[in-house]
Amino acid sequence: MLSWLRKGLRTRGLLGGAIAFLFLLAMEERGLAHKEHQTPSPAVAIEEKLGQTLPLELTLFDEAGKPVSLKELIHVPTILTPVYYSCPDVCSFLLYNLTGALSKLSADPGKEYQVITFSFDETETPALATEKKRFYLKMMNPSFPEGAWRFLTADRQTISALTEGIGFHFKREGAVFQHPVAIVVLSSKGKIIRYLYGTDLLPFDIKMGLLEASEGRVGPPISKVLRFCFSYDPKGRKYVFNTLKVTGIVTVLFALLFILFIFQRGKKRRGVEG
Repeated sequence: MLSWLRKGLRTRGLLGGAIAFLFLLAMEERGLAHKEHQTPSPAVAIEEKLGQTLPLELTLFDEAGKPVSLKELIHVPTILTPVYYSCPDVCSFLLYNLTGALSKLSADPGKEYQVITFSFDETETPALATEKKRFYLKMMNPSFPEGAWRFLTADRQTISALTEGIGFHFKREGAVFQHPVAIVVLSSKGKIIRYLYGTDLLPFDIKMGLLEASEGRVGPPISKVLRFCFSYDPKGRKYVFNTLKVTGIVTVLFALLFILFIFQRGKKRRGVEG
């Protein structure tokens, strides 16, 4: 492969080398994609499952500790938020920012959409869920109907099935969890429409997600872009921009564009002189 690159450089100059370099990059990307396909899902990540339907037969516990199935709950476009209630940082930021974003929506909660928050910590209780529900509903302005934002708990088996259904991969480390930060927008039939990432939730993004959900239209898949441009930092519990990787690719692209410009310019000049 390297000998082919050297030959390209000798026989076709910079343009040949640039094309050879692009070919090597494409082969490497293909190899990485193949390895990624063979590698099991990472311990902490989002595996987007756009267009798939949640297992609606799953039964969780509501704020009063009563069993309730997802089929009973999901009847309008739904914002699903996986958290754990005792999370000391990002889950609290996520829910806090969600309250602010929802307060700016013109849609009617309970009729046009609803929110379901569930804990992926099987040790957390309905009493704690009720406490968190009261806390966040007090922040809403205007007031939010209690029935339009449910705070649920579940046993380990149900949590495993639900998180697998949305592609939410996490792991416990002692009393805390390493986990991605995202919300999932569902249609009224439980179909996964869109993923929104991070704690900084924009009302416009949520509005568009709910609009797509009301039409049953699946949003654009961005997981591949996120995996390329961002890496999840389990210790910092946030997505970190891959500066070196993105800067390197941009630099290569500009270099190739410059090479092509010089090549085309030289070609035109030779044509005029001839």
